[in-house]
Amino acid sequence: MPAISFFTESVTYNLPQKIKVRKWIKSTIEKEGFKLQELNFIFCSDEYLLGINQQYLNHNTYTDIITFDNSDVEKMIVSDIFISIERVKENAETYKTTVFDEVCRIMIHGTLHLLGYKDKGKAAKTLMTQKENEYLSYRTEAGMA
Repeated sequence: MPAISFFTESVTYNLPQKIKVRKWIKSTIEKEGFKLQELNFIFCSDEYLLGINQQYLNHNTYTDIITFDNSDVEKMIVSDIFISIERVKENAETYKTTVFDEVCRIMIHGTLHLLGYKDKGKAAKTLMTQKENEYLSYRTEAGMA
């Protein structure tokens, strides 16, 4: 089984270019000095993610992503990242981009959280956005459109 896996819950979504996406995410992790053990991306519905947000984080709000860091070892990635495809599609429309580009942005956002980046506060959010843009630009190295 690959170290990076893709699943769906309560939605139909087929991520394009899976092999290239795996290579891109893995290279991001390695460039930041981390090792990849297991990373699961679970694409789901708004309602499914709301349930997770309520159950595990005691938040009663819709969100586009929830990242669970399951690693017991420093600099080792073991995680489940849940992504609402409905939120992603809405965001893609709002930001006038493709669904695939927005999925990539959300995936790298969750990955950056695992690598220690935060998005609370202006300075942290600015750095997170810079890192997102930096790693999104590396998609071409992985042969992605």
